Amino acid sequence: QVQLVESGGGLVQAGGSLRLSCAASGRTFSNYAMGWFRQAPGKEREFVAAISWGGGSTYYADSVKGRFAISRDNAKNTVYLQMNSLKPEDTAVYYCAADPEFDSYYYLVIRYDYWGQGTQVTVSS
Repeated sequence: QVQLVESGGGLVQAGGSLRLSCAASGRTFSNYAMGWFRQAPGKEREFVAAISWGGGSTYYADSVKGRFAISRDNAKNTVYLQMNSLKPEDTAVYYCAADPEFDSYYYLVIRYDYWGQGTQVTVSS
C-alpha cells in the first residue's frame, strides 16, 4: 500500500502560480512513477503530468505544457506540480497517483494503483 496526501491547493487569480505537493508513505516511493490528474465539476478525470521513477522522464498534457512542471524528491518521498500562468480552465480538484509499472500508457487513469484524496485549485478570472 502507498498512501498519498496532496497539499498546496487554493484560490489564485488568473496568471498566478501555485505549487502542489504530494507526500507518499508506505512502500518505497522510488519504485513508483507518479502522475497528476485533475477533475473539474461534471467532467471526467484527466491526465495532467507524469514523472518516471527517478525523475528522468516527464510527460505533460498539451493543455498544460510550458506552464506546469512536475518534479520529485525521492529523499523526501514527495512529488510536486509547479503551476504557472494559471487559467480559469485549470480550476479542478487535483489528484496525485502512483504507478508501479510506468509505460507508454502513463496518461490513463486505470494505470495508477494508488490515489490521494485531492486538493482543490480555483483560478478566478
